[in-house]
Amino acid sequence: MPGTLPRFPSMQRGMTMPSLFRGVSTPSLPSLPRGLTMPSMPSFPSMPSLPRGITVPSFPSLPRGITVPSFPSMPSLPRGITVPSLPSLPRGMSLPRSVAMSTVSQAPRRLLQDCCSVLDHQTPGGLCGCCWALRPRYKRLVDNIFPEDPEEGLVKANMEKLTFFALSAPEKLDRIAAYLSERLTRDLNRHRYGYVCIAMEAMEQLLLACHCQSINLLVESFLSTLRLLLEHDKPHLHMLATNSFVKFANIEEDTPSYHRSYDFFVSRFSEMCHSEDEDPEMRNKIRVSGIRGLQGVVRKTVDDELQVNIWELRHMEQIVPALLVNLQQHTQSDSESPAEQTEVCFRELLGRAAYGHINNAIRPVLMHLDSHSLWEGRSFAVQCFQIIMYSIQTQHSHLVIQQLLGHLDANSRSPASVRAGIVEVLSEAAVIEATGSVGPTVLEVFNTLLRQLRQSVDYQLTGYYDNAGQNKTTSAEEKTLQDAVIKTIGSFANTLPVYQRSEVMLFIMGKIPVPGIYPALGSPNAGFEGSIMIQVMLLKSLLQVSERYESSNLLTALPSSFLEPLLSFTLMEDPEIRLLVLSILTSLIDRRHNAARLSAASVTFDVSLLELKEDRCSRQDVLFIRKHAQRLYRHVYLTCKEESSGWGHYQALITLLAVLSVELSNEELVVDLIRLVLALQELALSNQERLSVLNRCGVHALCAVFFHLLSQLGPPPPLQEHVTQVIERRQKDAPHLLPHDVFCENPSLPDGELEVGEDFLFVQSEICEALTGSSYSAHDDRFNTPYTPQLTDEDRLSKRKSIGDVVSLQIDMNLQNGSDTQQRPEMEQITFETLKNTIEDRGSVEEEERRRMLLVEKFQTAPFEEIAAHCGARTSLLQSKLNEVFDLIIRPPPSPSGHSQPRSTPLYEMKFPDLCVY
Repeated sequence: MPGTLPRFPSMQRGMTMPSLFRGVSTPSLPSLPRGLTMPSMPSFPSMPSLPRGITVPSFPSLPRGITVPSFPSMPSLPRGITVPSLPSLPRGMSLPRSVAMSTVSQAPRRLLQDCCSVLDHQTPGGLCGCCWALRPRYKRLVDNIFPEDPEEGLVKANMEKLTFFALSAPEKLDRIAAYLSERLTRDLNRHRYGYVCIAMEAMEQLLLACHCQSINLLVESFLSTLRLLLEHDKPHLHMLATNSFVKFANIEEDTPSYHRSYDFFVSRFSEMCHSEDEDPEMRNKIRVSGIRGLQGVVRKTVDDELQVNIWELRHMEQIVPALLVNLQQHTQSDSESPAEQTEVCFRELLGRAAYGHINNAIRPVLMHLDSHSLWEGRSFAVQCFQIIMYSIQTQHSHLVIQQLLGHLDANSRSPASVRAGIVEVLSEAAVIEATGSVGPTVLEVFNTLLRQLRQSVDYQLTGYYDNAGQNKTTSAEEKTLQDAVIKTIGSFANTLPVYQRSEVMLFIMGKIPVPGIYPALGSPNAGFEGSIMIQVMLLKSLLQVSERYESSNLLTALPSSFLEPLLSFTLMEDPEIRLLVLSILTSLIDRRHNAARLSAASVTFDVSLLELKEDRCSRQDVLFIRKHAQRLYRHVYLTCKEESSGWGHYQALITLLAVLSVELSNEELVVDLIRLVLALQELALSNQERLSVLNRCGVHALCAVFFHLLSQLGPPPPLQEHVTQVIERRQKDAPHLLPHDVFCENPSLPDGELEVGEDFLFVQSEICEALTGSSYSAHDDRFNTPYTPQLTDEDRLSKRKSIGDVVSLQIDMNLQNGSDTQQRPEMEQITFETLKNTIEDRGSVEEEERRRMLLVEKFQTAPFEEIAAHCGARTSLLQSKLNEVFDLIIRPPPSPSGHSQPRSTPLYEMKFPDLCVY
C-alpha cells in the first residue's frame, strides 16, 4: 500500500542492483503504464560537480499507467546524509519473477548496508558516490573481494576477476593499488584487522600475478602500506607486513627502480630483532620475523647495483648487531630461540659480500664484540668467525685476517684476556681457511704476532699493560696470551707452502736477540731478563713452525744463514733455550716423523717400530753432511759439557743423534757418530770438567742408548754383541748408567764420586774390530782418530755467556785499565803472529759497517777542498811511516870505534832538476 517501503530480497554476493530485474537492461527502467504521469520529484540537496569526463545518465520513464507517489521517510541514516524513499507499487502490480523471493523481508536492512558501504568507500562526493553501480569498475572489483564477515577470508572468485582485470588493463594497477591501500588504511584506523589481512593478501596476489614490466606500478603503494603496518603497535601486524615483504623480496624484477628506498625497513626490522616482549614465545616470533625481514632486504638489494647500497657502513651497523644479538642469546640459553634463522641469514649476507664489502661487514662484528666484552668468553667470538670464514668466498678470507690483525694492534693496551681472545680467534680462522687466509702480506702477519709477544713480555715484567702504570696485569694472564700467540704462529705457518715457511723461519730467527752480536736487546722496559724471555718466546714460535715443516732437501731446510745463528743458541747458559734449539733441529731433520717414537728410546727399544729409510743417502744429504755435520757434532759435545743440563737435554740429544742415524744413513756419518759418542764417554770419565754426578750418569746413559740403536741399524753382528754385553753388565751392577734410573724425576745416583769400571764402558778397539771386514772398514783411519772438537771464534763471542756477564766483564776491564798502569816495554818485538793478529783485529762487523757508511756519506756530502785535505793528511801519514821504515833499512851498522859514520843522503830524498825528470 502507498506510504510503505516494499521488501526487497537481499542481493547475492557479487550481484549489483540492476541485476535483480531479469530481462531489464542496465541502467534503463521499465516505462510507466498508460494514463500515469510522473509526479514532481522532491528537491535533492545540491551536489558537487562530477569529475571530468563523467556524465549522469538520464532516468528512464516508468511503465504506462504507473505514477510515483510521495516518498515516505527512510530509516535513520548517518548524520548529514539523506536518501530518498522508494515509491510503493500500485495495486495489481508485482515484481518480476526473479525478485519475488523468500528473503524479500531483508531488503530494508540490505539496502541500508549497501548505502553505508558506498558512502564509506567513496571519498569524493558526487552522483557516483551515491549510486554504487556508477563507481569505476576497478573499485567495484576491489570492493567485491571483501566478504560481509572478515572471518570468511578473501572472496576467491572475485579476486580472480580482479586479477584478470589487472592483467588485461595494466595501466590501472597503480589505481587498484592506491584504492586497496586506501581501504586498508581506513580499516586499520577503525581496528578492522580482519579486512586489513584481506587487503594485504589481495595485494600479495596482485604482486605475484603481475608481470615484471608492470610491477613498479604496484610497488610504491605496497611499500607505503607495509610502512603503515610496521609503524603500528600491534605485533601481529608487524609479522603480517614482514611476511608480505619477504614474498615481495623473492620476486625477480627486470626493471630496477632508482628512487626506491629501504632505509626504513632496515631500521624497523633491526629494531624487531631486538624485541624485549614480556611473552617469550611472542618475543621469539617477533625476532624471527625481523630476521626474515632483514634477509628479504638483503636478497632484494644485494644483487642489483642500481638499488640502494645495503653494504654501506650505516646499514651494516644496524643489520650485523641485530643478527649477533640473537646468535648470542642462543649460545647463552637452552630455550628455543631464533638462532637458527639468524645463522642462515648471516651466512647468506656474508656469502653475497664482494671484495670491497668485506671490511664493512666485519667491522660491526668487531665493534659488537668489543662493546659487549665478548672476547673474554672466546667461545662466542670463535663461533662468529667460524661462520664468517666458512661463509665468505675463499679468495676474500685474507681480508678477515687483516681486519683481525689490525684490531689486535688497536687493542694492544687492552687487558690480556681481550688480546688472548682475539689471538685465539685468529688461530681458529687460520685453521679454517688453509689455502688463502694469510694473503699477500705473509711476513706482516708474523711481524704483528711477534710484536704482540714482545709487548706481552714488557707488560709481564712491569706488571701494567699501559705506559701510565694504572691498569695492572698478572704473569698468568700474560703467559696465557703468549701461549695463544705461539699457537697462532704455528697455525698460520701450516697454511703456507714450503718455500714460504723457510722465509718465515728466517724472519723469526732475525727477530731473536743474540748476546754479543745485537747490542740492542728487547725494549728499554724489558731489560736483560726481558731479552731472555723474548728469546724463549721466539724460539717457541720457531719450534711451532718447524714441527710441521716438511722438506726432502736438508740443504733447503737448514741453510747456513739459518743454521749458524740457531746453533749459537746451544751455547747459551739458559737451559730452556738449549732444549728448544735441540727440539728445533730434531724437527727439521726428522723427515719421516720418527722423533715421537724415539723420544722414549731406551736400551730395550725395538728399531722395527721406526719408519726406516731403504734407499741410500741422496746427493743433497751427502752435501749437507760434509758441509754442516762437524758443526753439529761440536755443538752436541759442548751441550753435554754444560753443568745446567738436565735429563731432558740428554733425552733430546739421544733423539737428535738417533734421527741423524735414521735420516742420513751413510757409513761416513755412522763412523763420525761413533767417534763423537766415544768422545762423550771420555768426557764423562774426565775429572777436568766440573760435571755433577747426574751429568756424568746422563752422558753414560746417552752413550748406551745410542749404541743400542746403532747396533740395530745395519752394522755387523759383532758390534751388537759387544753392545749387548756392556748393557747387561750395567743392568746387573751399574743401573745408574742406564736411562731408566737416570732420566726420571727422582734418579737413583751413587753416593760420592762416580767410578765406572772398564767392564761398563764401550771400548774403541773392540768396536773397531767388530767393524772390520764390513763397508765401515774403509774409514779405519778416520775411526782410529779420536774426536776433538775445535773451538772457533764463535765460542769466543760471549754467546754462551749471559748479557750481564758481558757487561760486567767490560766494566772489569775498564777498571783495570784505569787503576793499574803497567809499564810497556820500549820496543815490542814484531813477529808474523803479531802482524796477523793486527790485520784480523778489525773490530765488529757493525762497527766496520758504520765506519764505511760514514765514509761514503762524507764523500757524498763534503766539499771537494775538505776531501782533498783529508786525503792529503792520510798521504802524509803514510809517507812518514814509510820514512821510518826506510831509515831502519838503510841505517849503516855501528863502527867499532863507536863513532857513527856520516849519513849519506838517500836516493829517494835527492832533488833533481825539473828538466831531468821524465
